[in-house]
Amino acid sequence: MSSVKGQQRVVIGNVHPNINNGRFPIKAVPQETIKVKADIFSDSHDIIRAIVLFKDPQKTSWSFSPMEQLVNDQWEGFFSLNHLGRGYYTFQAWIDHFRTWQKNLEKRYAAGEDIEPDIQIGIRLIKDNSSKLCPDEAAILARMCEQLKDTKGFDKILDLTQDRTLQELMAKAPREQLITNYPKVLPVLVERERAGFSAWYEFFPRSWGKTSEKHGTFQDCQRLLPEIAKMGFDVVYLPPIHPIGITNRKGKNNSPECEPDDPGSPWAIGSADGGHTTIHPQLGTLDDFLDFQSKAREYNLEIALDLTFQCSMDHPYISHHPEWFFWRPDGSVQYAENPPKKYQDVVHFHFETHDWPSLWEELKGIVLFWIKQGVQIFRVDNPHTKPFVFWEWLIRDIKDSYPEVIFLAEAFTRPKIMYHLAQIGFSQSYTYFTWRNSKNEIMDYVQELTQSQVKDFLRPNFWPNTPDILPEYLQFGDRPAFIIRLILAATLSSNYGIYGPAFELCINEALPGSEDYKDSEKYQIRQWDWDSPGNLKELIAKVNHIRRTCPALQATQNIEFYESSNDYLLFYCKANDNLDNILLIVVNIDPFHTQRGQIKVPIEKFGISPKEPYLLYDLLGEEKYAWCGQWNQITIDPHVLPAHIFLLYSHLRREHDFDYFM
Repeated sequence: MSSVKGQQRVVIGNVHPNINNGRFPIKAVPQETIKVKADIFSDSHDIIRAIVLFKDPQKTSWSFSPMEQLVNDQWEGFFSLNHLGRGYYTFQAWIDHFRTWQKNLEKRYAAGEDIEPDIQIGIRLIKDNSSKLCPDEAAILARMCEQLKDTKGFDKILDLTQDRTLQELMAKAPREQLITNYPKVLPVLVERERAGFSAWYEFFPRSWGKTSEKHGTFQDCQRLLPEIAKMGFDVVYLPPIHPIGITNRKGKNNSPECEPDDPGSPWAIGSADGGHTTIHPQLGTLDDFLDFQSKAREYNLEIALDLTFQCSMDHPYISHHPEWFFWRPDGSVQYAENPPKKYQDVVHFHFETHDWPSLWEELKGIVLFWIKQGVQIFRVDNPHTKPFVFWEWLIRDIKDSYPEVIFLAEAFTRPKIMYHLAQIGFSQSYTYFTWRNSKNEIMDYVQELTQSQVKDFLRPNFWPNTPDILPEYLQFGDRPAFIIRLILAATLSSNYGIYGPAFELCINEALPGSEDYKDSEKYQIRQWDWDSPGNLKELIAKVNHIRRTCPALQATQNIEFYESSNDYLLFYCKANDNLDNILLIVVNIDPFHTQRGQIKVPIEKFGISPKEPYLLYDLLGEEKYAWCGQWNQITIDPHVLPAHIFLLYSHLRREHDFDYFM
């Protein structure tokens, strides 16, 4: 019986969010409102008080926030954390005897019973509580006890018991033996704002030489930075910048036959010039990279590096640490393959090696090396092909010392594996957005990411294209398809990216029967006319400007899909918590034809009466609209502009706010 806490009558269960019973943290950014829920109930009809306790990563003490009861014994609370790192939250609840006494006092008076004994009980409750408070607070309660003894008339007694000061003091310091503590302390990983809101731009530095014959350098690429910033991006992601192997080097279009001037795939890392902590000599020196990074900061751009844990046959690791690789019976090292695909220019690490501790430390050392060069964002190539326990260890260890570091998981694999990678620490994740094209596909997938438990640990990063993927939608939809996918990526998710300049130039020629770009930059140097007719640079800049000026687009989970009468018209809303920034977005997902239909605006949610007109301003088309009622007709020609991003004017607080967007 000694372990039984018989005075704890409240039950706390079904806590949400709670990832794998507290093993993995939920994710947040500083000041983000975290909503928590729990089933909380007790025997009898007594009133319960419940709180969520939370500890900021840089604090040693706990803070708390009151919870409110919803329906069916479910309670809800909110809190936020201010600093980067690992914070915590848990729950407490107890019987509130004072509020229960108040409730019963009113009932007994209404039933005509003698309430004098109940008043004496209330006085005793107040006296008992005063012993747990500081002298000044105890003195206040003592005076209130005397007032309660002397007060006549039920209405006056009721007013006194509902005094705000009395209520607050009686809520303090409940008896410890009555408090039910939730048995788990649950973690929160607080990451910097860019983990939650970012726009990525990927390009190959080697394709930006001053002439078509020259390999691009970091110095050459400095001229791109103002243009990328002008388009509104804040992260510049570079494919691997390390020396490229010679042995089995791939030729153009992934050919196993390599010509002497073929540069090879940057993902075949390592040569006699060095490995993962070395700069490819044709790109420049480490100082050149640091200069490039410094120049990027002048334009408020941050450099993200590719983190690819694999080697070419010529990597120094092959000869210096043969124990880190798998060797075949004939004495050859096993190159990478995913039958029937073969990557003859790449060798994977053998993570089951007996010397795995040294391998792990070496790979962590690579990350630390680049962090010390100022890099704080890593796009991780194929993390699902390395042990999960390794990533959990590496990311936890890195972020304990460098909480500002962001890891993006490039893992196009089975959903549960993608979700597990997010749980074990990856800040952002590539998704299946690239292949979700129909209205129902998009709605179902986005709701899976934003309405299920997935939202608590996975931050989606939507990419319409990558160097590896030119989806069929872009191959056959021409320029309207690129605009549609841009708007969807940038407004459905708060994190998105494009591989350019292939995207803004609407490059859509693929190898027959595949999603591989024809003449892919992965295997050859390309020359781009960034300003060729039909480019999307100005439109991209406008979309990114809208994202930066509209708080509603700086979150992902705040999306709601609304009804439309046409299966090619996708209609959804993004709004911030206090509804002072409401965007109604309609996208024609058919890149070929004009589509018409009715869309249903939930005017009651926005406080608009059925006969009240309301104004909208299309931030894309820069036109005003006056609508009335729920259902409104809309026509969208994809060859003019395939979407509207309507700002709901009725809820702007000041008239000049409307003018700001014009």
